[in-house]
Amino acid sequence: MAKHAGVSLGTVSNVLNRPDLVAPATRQKVLDAITELGYVRNDSARQLRAGRSRTVAILVLDVSNPFFTDVVRGAEAVVEEAGGMLIVCNSGEDPRREQRHLDMLEEQRVQGLLVTPVSDGRHSRLDAFVKRGIPVVLVDRGSGHSSRCSVAVDDLNGGRWAAEHLAERGHERIGFVGGPITIRQVADRHHGAATALADRDTPLDLQLFTTPSLSVDAGRQAADKVATLAAGERPTAVFCANDLLALGVLQGLTAHGLRVPEDVAIVGYDDIEFAGAATVPLSSVRQPRAQLGRTAAELLLEESMNDGSHQHRHVVFQPELVIRASSDHYR
Repeated sequence: MAKHAGVSLGTVSNVLNRPDLVAPATRQKVLDAITELGYVRNDSARQLRAGRSRTVAILVLDVSNPFFTDVVRGAEAVVEEAGGMLIVCNSGEDPRREQRHLDMLEEQRVQGLLVTPVSDGRHSRLDAFVKRGIPVVLVDRGSGHSSRCSVAVDDLNGGRWAAEHLAERGHERIGFVGGPITIRQVADRHHGAATALADRDTPLDLQLFTTPSLSVDAGRQAADKVATLAAGERPTAVFCANDLLALGVLQGLTAHGLRVPEDVAIVGYDDIEFAGAATVPLSSVRQPRAQLGRTAAELLLEESMNDGSHQHRHVVFQPELVIRASSDHYR
């Protein structure tokens, strides 16, 4: 390219990296040569030489879940504004798949990692990133760890408010649909709901319907279990660990001829766009989805660009119960 433009290698380097040092006429000659030769900068090699990547990765539980779509959009806006690029990886709630993604991302020396782990966010695999100087921020998960930031929602309160709402509507047989229970968010939402019912003047039990995943299909399968119970044993209301499950439960109960909310009330979690647009609009515990992503990305970039003075922070947002037709019915 230098030969084509009739300039030195140093001049070409300056045009690419410090164009203000090159006279306009000379700079244009080099730019014309770039266009004519179809040159594309090898940014990966440049980043390796500089020892810094501009690529941030986000590893989520389920890329098909609209909740994570909104989280990713929030993070992407911050990363792109800073001149970087966000790549999205999907664990599919599978620990082995999560492990493969983490191995590859460590090899690629990404600038930082945003992650919603399948299991406890304190697992040692993430420590390897920190030891390499790659910051890690947990998303939608509390950290409890001094070596990384986290951004989460108070799922204990979210579960509590959902259960209290159903109990206040007169429901005495309440079910919880969710799983795997090893996912921290699911466990916290279940625990919050169970505690709220146990703390009432007249304590109530929370009936657990575990699911293999947090999907619409898993919700339909749970609805089959609920619908086949005798009327005197069947929950009159269910709290679902996320909105995809709630939509599946709504579909399944309807297919069995049960009315929502007259026969079974439903409350979901996340308040994705489809919740309010369902055939029976779903009550749901709203999370600040995009704000979770934005805040996580801001913490990560702050840490990756600091001089060693970064203080790890654990940001916890409060959810909001949005009441719609699926549970707004007094028994």
